[in-house]
Amino acid sequence: MEKDKNLLLKQNQATEGSLASPLPFNNQDFVKLQNYCLRKGLLFEDDTFPANSHSIGLNLLPQEKLRKVQWLRPHAWARNPCLFVDGINQFDILQGQKIGDCWVLAALGALIQQQRFLKNVIPIDQEFNHTYAGIFHFQFWYFGSWVDVVIDDRLPFVDGNYLSVHPRSTNEFWPPLLEKAYAKLRGSYEKLHYGLISEAFVDLTGGVQFEFNLGNLTDHLFEIMKTAALSGCLMACTTPQRKKPDNEVLENGIVQQHVYAVIDATEVPYMYRKECLIKLWNPWGTVEWNGAWSDQYDVAIF
Repeated sequence: MEKDKNLLLKQNQATEGSLASPLPFNNQDFVKLQNYCLRKGLLFEDDTFPANSHSIGLNLLPQEKLRKVQWLRPHAWARNPCLFVDGINQFDILQGQKIGDCWVLAALGALIQQQRFLKNVIPIDQEFNHTYAGIFHFQFWYFGSWVDVVIDDRLPFVDGNYLSVHPRSTNEFWPPLLEKAYAKLRGSYEKLHYGLISEAFVDLTGGVQFEFNLGNLTDHLFEIMKTAALSGCLMACTTPQRKKPDNEVLENGIVQQHVYAVIDATEVPYMYRKECLIKLWNPWGTVEWNGAWSDQYDVAIF
């Protein structure tokens, strides 16, 4: 009987590194640090990812710009800061111009479509309320385990603007805070400057990724994408690099050498046939497809 009891207790214990019991990144326990700051009346300052140029990365910005970086807490930027405003959607995210992290933001945009995955990354036990102590945390898949990354809420600004991602609402702060946590996991904001969408998908889900080369198409690609969309898989695509400058906007509105989240793949009836359509989301928050089936075109559905 005692042996059976011990076995039951062991089975009920969450495995370290699981979503139920993520490993504390840098041995920082969010609850303990938050409680300590609340007892002492302090705002948390993270000495493992300090508010200085090393956390930015020494080669991301020109030296004169790097010296001008200001680290501001949300209360210094907005009167009534919130983690979320009217829930979460991909339109909360606007990519900045200083860091080429569309690969991270596109993965995040796809993740938002699947709230069951998003709640694994953003714990709900935090807000700008009575528990506020300048500390937040986010969870990522890291070398085979889920880890909990603690940050303080000092965010980098350059010339009065966010260094990188900025929210559409001035008082919503989950996008830059999550980005800061991912920068800490990677080592610096500079480490987010260009990367692989496949890596971001794995880091945000702990899942398995699969790639298709659009230069060597399979006859069943659209059916695969449609099935993936229906089953709740995350998808994204990358536009190729051409001879024109990086991020050149083509006449049809597509940005070259850029990453898009694939929001949906479906068939719609049109002119007595079925039209195959793929819905993309641009992390810039601006610049979109302007050809057939875009907002500029009126389409009659039969």
